[in-house]
This record gives sequence, C-alpha cells and structure tokens, in this order.
Amino acid sequence: MKRKVKIVGLCTLVWISGAFYLLQNNKHEEENRALRLKEELLSGRDISANGMDAFSSASGPDRLAPSGLQPPDLTGVDWKYFSESAYITGNTLRAGEDAYARNKFNQAASDKITSNREVPDTRSGSCKALDWSSAIYETYPPTSVVITFHNEARSTLLRTIVSVLNRSPEHLIKEIILVDDFSDNPADGEELAAIQKVRVLRNDKREGLMRSRVKGADAATSGILTFLDSHCECNKNWLEPLLARVVEDRSRVVCPIIDVISMDNFQYIGASADLRGGFDWNLVFKWEYLSDRERKERRVDPTQVIKTPMIAGGLFMIDKDYFDKIGKYDSAMDIWGGENLEISFRVWQCGGQLEIVPCSRVGHVFRKQHPYTFPGGSGNVFARNTRRAAEVWMDDYKKYYYAAVPLAKNVAFGSIESRMELKRNLQCKPFQWYLDNVYPDLKIPDSQDITYGSIKQGSFCLDTLGHLVDGTVGLYTCHGSGGNQEWSLTKSGTIKHSDLCLALENPTGGAELRLKICNNSDMQKWKSTKDGKIQHSSYTYLCMDSGDGRNSPIIVDDCEGSNRSQRWLYSVT
Repeated sequence: MKRKVKIVGLCTLVWISGAFYLLQNNKHEEENRALRLKEELLSGRDISANGMDAFSSASGPDRLAPSGLQPPDLTGVDWKYFSESAYITGNTLRAGEDAYARNKFNQAASDKITSNREVPDTRSGSCKALDWSSAIYETYPPTSVVITFHNEARSTLLRTIVSVLNRSPEHLIKEIILVDDFSDNPADGEELAAIQKVRVLRNDKREGLMRSRVKGADAATSGILTFLDSHCECNKNWLEPLLARVVEDRSRVVCPIIDVISMDNFQYIGASADLRGGFDWNLVFKWEYLSDRERKERRVDPTQVIKTPMIAGGLFMIDKDYFDKIGKYDSAMDIWGGENLEISFRVWQCGGQLEIVPCSRVGHVFRKQHPYTFPGGSGNVFARNTRRAAEVWMDDYKKYYYAAVPLAKNVAFGSIESRMELKRNLQCKPFQWYLDNVYPDLKIPDSQDITYGSIKQGSFCLDTLGHLVDGTVGLYTCHGSGGNQEWSLTKSGTIKHSDLCLALENPTGGAELRLKICNNSDMQKWKSTKDGKIQHSSYTYLCMDSGDGRNSPIIVDDCEGSNRSQRWLYSVT
C-alpha cells in the first residue's frame, strides 16, 4: 500500500513539474512576444547559416519545439522563439576580463539581466491616468525604429529591441531597422535579423552615427521615424504620446524624458520632468532646469510638453518627409558629436519645433567615456562637427564659440556650401531670431566690452597652470590653443579666465597674484600703460611682474623696476 502511495505521489510530482514547465513556457510566450521569429523562419529548413548559432544550444523557455520532447536532430524543427541565451553567450566576457573594458559600462551586470525585465513606471500620476485605448489611436500610422550600433554589447542591444516590441502596440511598430556600423563581429546584428519586424543593414566601413542613421532612414518604409540609441529600454506607453504630437503637427520633433540606467548595476532610475536641453558658448550640451514660472505651470498640468532649445540627440521621433525636407543629417559630420546641436538649430530656424514629451519615458545607459575610437581623435572630430554647425547656423554669433574654444579655429571643417544652400532654400531664420524666440536665457557676451587672447612675454604666455580659485598664475611656453592661456580684457578693467579674475590680495611689492571669482572689486582692476606694462588701477605704483621667470608665480612689483619682466603683449585671437 505504501509503495502504491509513493508511486502515485511521484507521478503527481512529475505531472505538477510538467504543468509548471508548460505554464512557464506559456508565460514566456505571453510576456516576451518580442522574441518571436519571423514567419519565414519558423521552419528550421529556412534558417540561414548566419543565424543558426542563435537557434541552437538553447533549452527551457528560450525556445519551444512543436512537440513535448526536443528531437536530437535539429533539421526541420519549427522554432517559435529566438534563443536569447545562445545569442548572449555568443559574446560574453572571457574569464578574468574587465567588465567595463569593452563598453565602458558593466557588461557582466547587463548580461545577467533578461531582455524583458520589468522596469519601474516613472511617469507622473497624470500621465498614467491618460487612456491610450481610444479608437482614434488605432488609426495612428506605425513608426520605423532606427537603431545604429558599433560593437554594442549583445545584452543591451537585445534589451533595446525587446523593450520596443513588448512595450509598444504591435500595429504601431512597422519595423526595427538595425544599422551595424561595421562592428567587429557581423553576427552581432545578423543573428537578430531572425526576430519579427527586425531588419539589419551593415556598413562596409565605419561611417559614424550620422551617415548610419541616414542609411536607416532611407531604408525605412514607414512615414514616421523613431531614432533610438542601442542601449535603451522603453517604458510603458512610451510610443503613443510621441506619435500623438507628430501626427498633430508634422513639423514637430519630439523626444521622451530620458531616464537613467546605471552603467554600474543597470538600475533603472527616473529622471526629473523639469529639465530641458541647453548649451553654453562652448556648444556642449547640458541639461538645465525650467524657470520657476514653467515649473509652476507644470505642477498644474504635468502632461504639458516642454519646448526645448536643444535635444540630447540620441532619442527622438520625426516625420520622414519632414526629415528629408530639412536636410536629414549633415552627412559630412564624422562618427559622433555636434549632430544634436546642428539638427536643433536647423529645426528651430527652419520652421519646426523641438519638444520633450513628459508622458513618454525611455531609459538610457549613460557612461563617462566612449568605448570606441575616433579616427583623428575624439577632440578633433567633435570640434570639426561642432564647427560645421557653428559656421552654417550661428551667423556672426559663432565668434563667441571661437572665443570659448580657440582650438576649434585650427580644425579644418570641410565644405559647407551644400548646407548653406539648404539654409537658403528653406528660407531659414537667422541665429538672432533663435536667441530672441527660442533661447533668450542664453547670456550673450558684450562684444564691445570684451576681447579674447593671450598675454605674452617673449615666447612665454600667462598661464593658469591648471590652478583654480585662490591659485597662482605663471608663465608657460605659448601654444596658441587657448585653454589655460586664454584671457579676456574687459572694459571695466578686469583680466578674466572663464569666471576667474586676476586679483591683488596684498598691495605690496613681491605679492603674488591670485585667481578669484570675478566680483568687479577694485582689487581686480588693471590698466595698460603706453610702454606695455599692466598697472593696478588703484595702486598705480604696482605693475604685473614675471619675477624670476618661468618657474615663479606672477607677482606685482614697483613699476619703476625692470622693464623686461614687466613688459607684456596682449595678442587678440
């Protein structure tokens, strides 16, 4: 009797285990529909050799066979799911390899996270309350999602694709176009071509973000383009709010709020909804808080869109015809950098609008450095791209960029005639209009009050030596690249480096000059003399002196002293 009970119990356990396995497989089918294969690949006979590795060596919920048992012969098996585990393990870290070395984020942490993980819904309560099930949204056109990548970690790339497919209404995603910008391993993209709605294009040489995105856009079959980076995760109802804005006005270029995915542990962190994109005169993008008035308005209605002077550039939606009309990207720009600046100026000045849509949230892995190389160096590439944008769109205001980044003047930027012709044909507004109507908060230096240049003594130049507040200054061989040797002389008599001014602390001979936060005080005022000396405005018997030379801090000393150590030449850049 006891033996029969044991047998029945064992059979029951096996039955429960089998039922649990089937439930888990069904759950996988429901929750990770993104991994469904294309219809033409459901038969193993049609699977290409390039993608075979992605469909083999998998078990459990990653793949389903048509029958309960896995046959030993793979020929003719009808797979239903792309094998996530086989794809990820195809390019995992080697034993002892630095987890940050390849991608500048923790790939080991990323590889452990499933492609369809849950992320917190970071939208406001007002956004969550919006109903996107209305019949009107069923009539929206689908979008083509364009994702470019170069040597991207497989786990982050797959998670981007899965989040798009799983968190979007199926009828609103026409296709996902992956543009492989000549990655070292072509299989990184080729294997993904088996997934439903995914198309893969590959460059036959390194082209960079801009030309790769144009290639993807040209291949798109939908009338609306959505550009995403290759290390993103779309959040719940991310797509509908963006589509609503573009469908209403095809000249809008719209962005989600970009949440933060930690580069260390891949925690998903909600970002503030009170930010917009901006820049300083060095033309480097920055996030800045909305004004008090705008924040008060948003507290009343948190679903209001935010007009932004500049977009971060990695994630946005645009009408395809409008993208073509306004000149796509500047395809003469290389690799990465400056393209967000250029397209932001162009959209605003040529009749469009840039918006951040707070009810759309997409996470993005922010890292501290680029994982890939820039032919010619990242600084030169960024300066070249940025200079092209400044030369075409900033008119006379480009002088403030060159004053802030003198090195850019030495970087060749190529021909811009085709972009200038585009600007004329589109009858785009001048940069003055952009400053007056789009970005009035950007403070403009008074060109009559300030000049930029270097302060020389022979072959040496006045240099901050990298010092900051309360630091001394000295002489260093002139290099003509600005930086620590860039100084501005103001009409009020200050000698400025960025927001620091040369200040006299002790009005006695031999006292060292110090860098102080500019406050327009009398101790920071200077004047030049006819014989090339720099004299203190209040203590007129003291002049700037190089002292014992290159290895000594700059001091003040009796103006009747050595002419050689007190003779300075201001050279305007």
